[in-house]
Amino acid sequence: MSTTRDFYDVLGVSKSASAAEIKSAYRKLALKWHPDRNKEANAHEKFKEINEAYEVLSSPEKKSKYDQFGHAAFGGGTGFNPGGGASGNPFAGYYSSGGNINFEDLFGGQGGFSDPFDIFSAFFGGGSQGGRRQAKPHYSMKLDFMEVVKGTEKTIVHQGKQYTVKVPAGIDEGNRIRYNEFDVSFEIKPSKIFKREGNDVIVNHEIPFTLAILGGETEVPTLDGDLKLRIRAGTQPESVVRLTGKGIKHLQSNRHGDLYIRYVITLPSHLSGRQKDLLKKFEES
Repeated sequence: MSTTRDFYDVLGVSKSASAAEIKSAYRKLALKWHPDRNKEANAHEKFKEINEAYEVLSSPEKKSKYDQFGHAAFGGGTGFNPGGGASGNPFAGYYSSGGNINFEDLFGGQGGFSDPFDIFSAFFGGGSQGGRRQAKPHYSMKLDFMEVVKGTEKTIVHQGKQYTVKVPAGIDEGNRIRYNEFDVSFEIKPSKIFKREGNDVIVNHEIPFTLAILGGETEVPTLDGDLKLRIRAGTQPESVVRLTGKGIKHLQSNRHGDLYIRYVITLPSHLSGRQKDLLKKFEES
């Protein structure tokens, strides 16, 4: 099938969308509708439609022609195949040397990928269409939380041979990396301090109620070590401070998520007689 829908509608962007906005919309839709991940009956055709739209709108020359003449610029929408590949394969023409879609640019280019199926498998695994790739041996690798944050190298022994697996920073549970000889997925040990939500990290940091009332300094754990922060006088329970870019690295780019510090105000379980008197005086005042 070749789409006759408006390419901007296919990607859900306006005609004034920037190249970055077009790329971002394509990435989201491609990951959503890739047939290895989406098992709906129309996923294959939907995925091909998305690629057709991006093939044109990502090229300034083709986009200009499309804006002027619509589908007629490419044969009126019949047999549309701007990448020059076979119409039966949604990736045909897209990973050849002459294709315009740069999957390494779009999805972060892990080393060792030879075509888009490898790249998609790195993020959600699964078999390729038509059985073009046979099942490989699969290994599950356990990682500590900070190994995920910093990236690491691990060793796998496969068929008597030792392999070094480079684990990129930001890998998440459920991700899978495909190598020529085997696949690797990951189990991640939770941190006692940090809670991961996507690429953001949350820290519940306890401070005494006196510090919350009077203000002062506290040391907060971050992914890069302890950090001194100023507590404002009158800080309320569950107040949150955001440290932009201090979270976990995105697999597909050099961007990082954010670190959120949630202040948990602790109350004393026992008070001396003098402390109680002082609090009563405070209340009366």
